[in-house]
Amino acid sequence: MKKIFLLLGLVCISANVFAQKSEVKKADLFFETYQYVSAIEAYKKIVDANKADYHVYKNLADSYYNIFNIEEASKWYKEAVNLNKDTETIYRYAQTLKSLGKYEEANKQMDVFDQLNPNDSRSIEHKKNPNYISKIENSTKLFDIENASFSKDNDDFGAILTDDNMVYFISTRGTTKKDTWSNYNYTDIFKVIRNADGTFSDVNAVSDLNTPYHDGPLTISADGKTMFLARNEFNSNTLKKDKVNKLKIGQLGIYKAQIINGKWQVVESLTINSKDYSVSHPSLSRDGKTLFFTSNMPGGIGETDIWKMAVLENGYGKPENLGPTINTVNREAFPFIADDNTLYYASDGKQGFGGLDIFKVNLDQKNEVINVGKPMNSEKDDFSFSLNSKHNIGYFSSNRSGRDLIYSAIPVCISNLEIIVKDVKTKKFVPQAKVVLLDDKQNILHTKMANADGQVDFSVSCDLSSSVQVTAQNYEIQVVATGKFKPNNNQIIIDLTPVEVVITDTEVILKNVYFDFNKFNITEAGALELNKLVKVMNDHPTMKILVKSHTDSKGSANYNLNLSENRAQSTVQYIISKGISKDRISGKGFGSSELKVDCKDNCTEEDHAKNRRSEFLIVK
Repeated sequence: MKKIFLLLGLVCISANVFAQKSEVKKADLFFETYQYVSAIEAYKKIVDANKADYHVYKNLADSYYNIFNIEEASKWYKEAVNLNKDTETIYRYAQTLKSLGKYEEANKQMDVFDQLNPNDSRSIEHKKNPNYISKIENSTKLFDIENASFSKDNDDFGAILTDDNMVYFISTRGTTKKDTWSNYNYTDIFKVIRNADGTFSDVNAVSDLNTPYHDGPLTISADGKTMFLARNEFNSNTLKKDKVNKLKIGQLGIYKAQIINGKWQVVESLTINSKDYSVSHPSLSRDGKTLFFTSNMPGGIGETDIWKMAVLENGYGKPENLGPTINTVNREAFPFIADDNTLYYASDGKQGFGGLDIFKVNLDQKNEVINVGKPMNSEKDDFSFSLNSKHNIGYFSSNRSGRDLIYSAIPVCISNLEIIVKDVKTKKFVPQAKVVLLDDKQNILHTKMANADGQVDFSVSCDLSSSVQVTAQNYEIQVVATGKFKPNNNQIIIDLTPVEVVITDTEVILKNVYFDFNKFNITEAGALELNKLVKVMNDHPTMKILVKSHTDSKGSANYNLNLSENRAQSTVQYIISKGISKDRISGKGFGSSELKVDCKDNCTEEDHAKNRRSEFLIVK
């Protein structure tokens, strides 16, 4: 009896396999003859019966892809790649994810594609800049960076470039004596001249200012005559005795120095210095009226905070904590105040890539604190940023290489781009218009939907040569070349033309439905044009249409005939997918047999373009 059940089971399994093969064969026939709507219905029945394999999922996805239903295509590509790491399927999946704005997921798939197909030109392009879309979308690059050639074999940080091209910085070079408290080499102040060609002179110690203990960081006034620097001073006023451990603890304090007889001389210990807490990392505003600094003094928020105080003619104002918008319960340090009153500082208490990251906030505009992003920030400690606006170059330090080194940072020109979409006739705003910003290679950089006032805003690189593509329901697609942008604010008003389809006694006249070279799947631009025909057929429920597809005369007659037939059937399938009954739409390819411009061997590109066309004849 058991053997009989096993045999019956085997027979039943075999029968199901043959039934499944028959169903797939039927679906494949629809797919291979470009009847994508019918193919979708047939493949989905197999999926619903839990009989789908890689082949079914892939063809189902391709069917949706060819009628420009990207969301469904992406859904089924995902199922396909889970079963088979076919490189082309992975690539298609990545493309659909990009179309949906899922850039991080798309890049993950491209990484897999790259591993499986490293020599493919698409892989090579991906490796050059794998995350360019997501990085621009999520965090516009603010700086380009490179190693500062004078910083190689030592721990260096705190670089400040003066207007006369002198770079002052802090380093452990030149000393082997260690701070027993931290087991870290004592730091000294050094300087180097930045030459016109970007190279540097030999490094020299600033012996006028260096002591046997920690010296720096520092800040210099705009006229180059006054310096505020941090240092240890082991004298009776700044030492705190730890009798239990038999230690004398010297806190960091800020000191004022001036050029006297051609040499730096310390002239003042600031009144905020204390033996109970440290005060360090000074940064002086351009007008010399405000001093920013780091301290763990009482009244702070976290381990160390950013503070400021007024610099008066006869002293200093009361220290003021910059508050919880800037400071956190963790570490904030290394403030730098730029000429436009933008504060840059390092923090490990705000969301970053790891360790200390560099952040910025404009103190006049009271904007949100922004992570300056990569490449300046990394998974390691990134800190001590300064910027010279006159020379348009900054410096920062990072331990991404294993030790603290100084890097230069060149500001990337960023512009605010405002796009306003209007109806060309009524001049009313067009809400929910889809606005796509493209680079010069037609890669999608940003995609946003217009608000109720027809407005979208982008942050873009001034050097970007781009174009804007705007689409909206019942409007013609509009593409505008933007050129390069001004450094500040740019506004572009884009007028959309309402869809107006010409209907004669014999045909519905649309703009040309373009296909990619040597392909026949419906593109986004083609879909927008065909949507006009769908509207006409919905408005005229008894209308029947014959799609005539034509090619130019470049290829062979048989090749052109097959290509035009495929394009005609893809067009028909798209119209059916939008709810038009299949008995109201048919298509036929005519290849190059009915040239609009019979130019034979003397055709210009304009002639070829006129011959590549689709006609929509009214047969009823």
